[in-house]
Amino acid sequence: QVQLVETGGGLVQAGGSLRLSCAASRSIFRFDAMGWYRQAPGKQRELVATITNRGSTNYGDSVKGRFTISRDNGKNTLYLQMNTLKPSDTAVYICNTIFNFQNYWGQGTQVTVSS
Repeated sequence: QVQLVETGGGLVQAGGSLRLSCAASRSIFRFDAMGWYRQAPGKQRELVATITNRGSTNYGDSVKGRFTISRDNGKNTLYLQMNTLKPSDTAVYICNTIFNFQNYWGQGTQVTVSS
């Protein structure tokens, strides 16, 4: 069983930055991959970024060059550094991992970008 808890969301003006954190309830060293997704009202959940335990990263087209995903296995924490935020980035950001063939999701943290 894995619990994921996201923090760091909030209200920010366009062009600003936020750093999201996702704390896991157990060691993430064995998690092959972790990721961030987001869901805006009335829209489907979409991939933001993923990172493997070897550090390979993948980003959604809309965030490439602005967002950076990272993980600290020693702190059991996943991060998402978001720069040059746009109103279109407004969404609930949700942490994800797959462990022992089970998919785990956090409760999400709201990010609102004002114009």
